[in-house]
Amino acid sequence: MPLEQLSSQKCFAGWLQRFRHRSAALHGDTVFALYLPPQAERGEKLPVLYWLSGLTCTDENFMQKAGAQRLAAELGLILVAPDTSPRGPDVPGDPDGAWDFGLGAGFYLDATEAPWSRHYRMHEFVVDELPALVETHFPASDRRGISGHSMGGHGALVCALRNPGRYRSVSAFAPVANPMHCPWGEKAFSRYIGADRARWREWDASVLIGQAQETLPILVDQGDRDAFLVEQLKPAVLDAAARAANYPLTLRIQPGYDHSYYFITSFIDDHLRHHAAALCG
Repeated sequence: MPLEQLSSQKCFAGWLQRFRHRSAALHGDTVFALYLPPQAERGEKLPVLYWLSGLTCTDENFMQKAGAQRLAAELGLILVAPDTSPRGPDVPGDPDGAWDFGLGAGFYLDATEAPWSRHYRMHEFVVDELPALVETHFPASDRRGISGHSMGGHGALVCALRNPGRYRSVSAFAPVANPMHCPWGEKAFSRYIGADRARWREWDASVLIGQAQETLPILVDQGDRDAFLVEQLKPAVLDAAARAANYPLTLRIQPGYDHSYYFITSFIDDHLRHHAAALCG
């Protein structure tokens, strides 16, 4: 697949770059950002941490705001951040122009309902197409971790839980932990997947954790002053499901923190080290 480089900046002796390419899964062009640590210039095959951003975000939010490059350079981790949904003139968005569905709100699932099913296949893109692209064009190994924030935290958990053997580490910041029982998830699932709630269970981390075929220790950070905590995120449901399944989940409730990137940048080093322990050790 040909890559069009959009930008390149030196950062902590490595390179922060953006690329556009034609996606088969999304049936259109898409953009992703990538940080290559300095070890990449020595020709080493390096592990990769994939980051999935939240509602309304793009590939740029994490790379510009999280402050992850300094430690990634030290640890020798490649960082990859895709967009949050398909985009383009042929991609349908929310008919009412709402911010929590459609463009910027792909929910990292594979839609089955028209008109969404042609383009909204972010799960296939993240799990299969993007790693194949990265591992073909860059000095990247198949040692993969996945993390994300909010809608992207939901995506990270679901990608790992649905695909045993694909990732070696997983974490999340303020994930939408029980989407089939929150307004954001109900809106997305009913349109992307259809009215049959039984099918929604295939995309809900609090359900999947009880069916997991492997146990990757999960680290989740959640701020207790997050405005979305009670109605949308529901980490207590995920915690209860993990306890019932004896699944290794570490849920940290961080006093005073909200849903913003100030929260993410405060704890991103802990997550990078969590992934590095599995990917670089």
